Amino acid sequence: MTNSRVTDPEVLESRFPVVLEDFHIRRGSGGKGRWNAGDGALRRLRFREPMELALLTDRRRVRSFGMEGGAPGELGRNIVRRNDGRREELPGCAQTVLEAGEAIEIVTPTGGGWGKAE
Repeated sequence: MTNSRVTDPEVLESRFPVVLEDFHIRRGSGGKGRWNAGDGALRRLRFREPMELALLTDRRRVRSFGMEGGAPGELGRNIVRRNDGRREELPGCAQTVLEAGEAIEIVTPTGGGWGKAE
């Protein structure tokens, strides 16, 4: 699954033992400026059986910069929600095992804004 190709929930759930609990645009999250950057998204997948998860994501430590006075974008985040209530933040490149009932929450980063806001 990638951010550039949005897999239909029905296809995702029929091919993998997961439930897509949440998938929405984070309105207003793009870098501010005369022209704001595009908004990021949040996607939460709950696993129905134990699985090994590998992530290769970017912009988890360095924000996208703004141009010509625009504000930088927001960082992305990878958060595992464990069955015991713990929330474990994973780095951009990570591998972990998820038990049945646990979830991964992927928050995508945003671009930086362009120009000074008026």
